Parts: sequence; structure tokens; C-alpha cells
Amino acid sequence: MGSAEQARHWQHAELPGVDLLRARYVNKTFARHTHDSYVIAAVTEGVEAFDHAGSLERVPPGGLALLNPDVPHTGFAGVPSGWTYSVVYPDPGVVAAIAAETTTIRGTPAFTSPVALDPYASHLVTELHRAAEADNALAADTLLRTAVAHLLRRYGAPVPPRAPLSAGARVAARARDVLRDRMADPPSLRNLAGDLGTSPFALLRAFRETYGMPPHTWLTDARVRRARALLDAGEPPASAAVEVGFTDQPHLNRHFTRIVGVPPGAYQRERRGRPARENARARSREPARPAARTYKTGRPAPA
Repeated sequence: MGSAEQARHWQHAELPGVDLLRARYVNKTFARHTHDSYVIAAVTEGVEAFDHAGSLERVPPGGLALLNPDVPHTGFAGVPSGWTYSVVYPDPGVVAAIAAETTTIRGTPAFTSPVALDPYASHLVTELHRAAEADNALAADTLLRTAVAHLLRRYGAPVPPRAPLSAGARVAARARDVLRDRMADPPSLRNLAGDLGTSPFALLRAFRETYGMPPHTWLTDARVRRARALLDAGEPPASAAVEVGFTDQPHLNRHFTRIVGVPPGAYQRERRGRPARENARARSREPARPAARTYKTGRPAPA
């Protein structure tokens, strides 16, 4: 992918419920965030590092990062030269269907380890990307199902039953609901705690223990999630920024890029390009090749 940082975050029309990211990062740092989907990231060059449940994890070439939905994590280069990877983000429904058909897992499936040193699975993921970029839907879908089934059989298990919520977790959940409802106009920590009948430090401690991040970090992550949904629906980035509570589009750009990996404009252009390619394919009845559009930071890699 060259020496400069670059990334492409996109979808293939024949892989519903799946996002794809192929990127080379050097100076990139992902802020603490979560995903609605699973994360299957195959590193092909360099080393990716990330914080997960208080531990520093490192993924070398041939390894994969495996993350379950709603798990807080970061992301940054584990070596000075950065890292290159291919990422698949399958929705929970996609993974659940594959698990039900190909494994003995019953209930919600989960990966039991955040890192897997599995060159075979890593190869499947990178080949999935190549097939999708070549518009080979049959191969891409086959590789997706083969990779997910293999990873679930080797590293998957049912999500354990949830323990009853503690008093602190119940307060944290109420605080989260307030922040979700008042995303564009959130209260201060002091006012939020007072409305919930607790103290600011007690709320902060309970929120961190329950969601793995403080309320303001959770709110930024939630705003970016909602902005993604608005961009998917065709909302311009500037109006999406204001609607979710960011000051302006540059404010959205900064946080969106630190969480998603590409700016909102590049993210939305891929969404807009997909229907046009589908319509052109229907008119011509010939295989269409998705445009290999990438976002480049323009920053050279260190020597």
C-alpha cells in the first residue's frame, strides 16, 4: 500500500452486515472506543498494539486481533514502522448465523482471546479483501464464512450468563441512558450525578467499572456511532456533526478519524459510490469493479 498512511473503509453489496477496512498506519492512534460489530483484524506487516481490558496486546504479521461487540479498546503502532492490516467487521447476526450452522456454540458467540496467532485465518481474511475488491462476490462470501467458522471453532465460546447488576452498574446504566438521550446537550458530571442521587466520583467510578471508560469518552464514542448512521443515511457531514453534538464538522472529523480510521467524508463517499456501481452493473449486466478509493494522510513512514 506504499509508504504513506492510507486506508479504505467500505462495504461490498454482496456481503450484507459486513464492513471492511484495509489500511496502513504509522502515526495513527485510535482513541478508546467500541464497535457494534465483531472485529477480525489480520495484520500483514508491522505490529499493531492495543489496550484491552487493562492489558497491552500486540499482533504481529500472521496474527489477528479478535474483539467482541461493545468491548472498549484502543489501537496504535507497536513498532516505529507502523502496521498494515485487513479488517472485517461482521454484525452480530452474521456471526450468530455462522456459529449456529458450523459450531456447537449455543447462545451468543464470543471470542475468548483478543489475539490469535493463526496464519491460516489471517490468510483467509486478506484473501477475502482481495476477492471483495475484485468484485468476486462468490469467493468473498465463501472466505468470510470459512474464516469466521474457523475462528469460532478454535477461539469461540458462548457468552457467559450475565450476573445481576450491582447498584453501581444500575446507576451507570441510568447515566448512559441520560447521555444517549441528551447527546447534543449533555449535563455536567456534577449535575448528572445529582439527578441520579449519587456523587460525581461515585458515578465516575461506577461508569468506568461498567463500561470501561469515563462518561465523556463514552459520549464521544456514542456520538461517532450515531454520526455513522446519519452518514449512511445520506446526511451531510456538517449537519451530522451538529445533530450529534459536535461543535462543527472539523470537530466531527477529528473524533471520527480517531475512532473509525478514515474521515467522515471518505467514509460517506464509499457509501454513496456503492448504489451507483450497483445501478451501473444492472444496466450493463457486466461485472463491476468497486473503485479502489483510499484516504491518504500524506505523512511518510519513518526511515
